Amino acid sequence: MIDNSDAVRLLEGKRNGAVVLATMNANNVVFGLPSVTNNEQLDFPISGCMGKASSVGLGLALARPERKVMVLDGDGSLLMNLGAMVTLSDKAPPNLIHFLFDNGVYAVTGGQPVPGAGRIDWVKTASGAGYAATFSFDDLEDLTTGIDEVMRTTGPVFVHLAVTPEIENTPVHFRPRASRTIQTAIKELPEAIGRA
Repeated sequence: MIDNSDAVRLLEGKRNGAVVLATMNANNVVFGLPSVTNNEQLDFPISGCMGKASSVGLGLALARPERKVMVLDGDGSLLMNLGAMVTLSDKAPPNLIHFLFDNGVYAVTGGQPVPGAGRIDWVKTASGAGYAATFSFDDLEDLTTGIDEVMRTTGPVFVHLAVTPEIENTPVHFRPRASRTIQTAIKELPEAIGRA
């Protein structure tokens, strides 16, 4: 399995001006995108929109077809809105890469198991929904070797990442907060996209 921090760090290093939408663990300020980002103005944190990462990413990819859009989703989040996979595939944005951080648990609410964890085949689900290409990685070395091919592939691309669960048991009001909120991103992203 891949460490969440290592996966996010590698993806951040390969973004090359892409807009990155991160939800749940991928947006955790301790071991997610906010902890490693080098281009915060192009980060779109949507932790409060559980299940909507791929839908928001689809909208951005269609609105800005010249810019790569990377969605960093969670298995529990995606499970809440599986229909979005078919909609995304139907619209077929060539500039969208949908990364699924599969840890098998609802890590930010105490580690409850995600229904179907260990049984659902996410790659087959994405392929069946119509994604143009799919990849799966459960080892950091393989991800490091394969990420350039992923980034070159015409989308929509689905990338399954088997990540180690990191359970967040700190009560919500005691958790460190990200400096960038969804409200900030909504205000600043249009200008950042136009500049970069």
